[in-house]
Amino acid sequence: MSIPPPKVELTDSQWREKLSPAEFHVLREAGTERPFVGEYTDTKTEGVYQCRACGAELFRSTEKFDSHCGWPSFFDPADSDAVILRSDNSLGMRRVEVLCANCHSHLGHVFEGEGYPTPTDQRYCINSISLRLVPAES
Repeated sequence: MSIPPPKVELTDSQWREKLSPAEFHVLREAGTERPFVGEYTDTKTEGVYQCRACGAELFRSTEKFDSHCGWPSFFDPADSDAVILRSDNSLGMRRVEVLCANCHSHLGHVFEGEGYPTPTDQRYCINSISLRLVPAES
């Protein structure tokens, strides 16, 4: 199945101007930040998580849960059209990559059937560096 083209398309040099080297590595080169170092791993702040590359709304704090895996985990995206799921057979594993539907930046991976007590039995394991939290107005 082919994925639709991104709504936001920039050249690598334009992305490099917009993103830090660490952000570029994860978002544009499908890298992974080290576990337990991301700024959103344990945050309980209410709000909306946006794509750090393009600002699209991806996840909400109401779908975030403690998975203790070292990365922020969500049981569902904010909107099913917010992300694209793509097979990832890299590193000798079968996984499902999560991309921002708006700009096709790499966010992380989604896993199923791990037994977490969530409504979807899914864990969207997302790199903190791929996200920007916009706190809810109190």
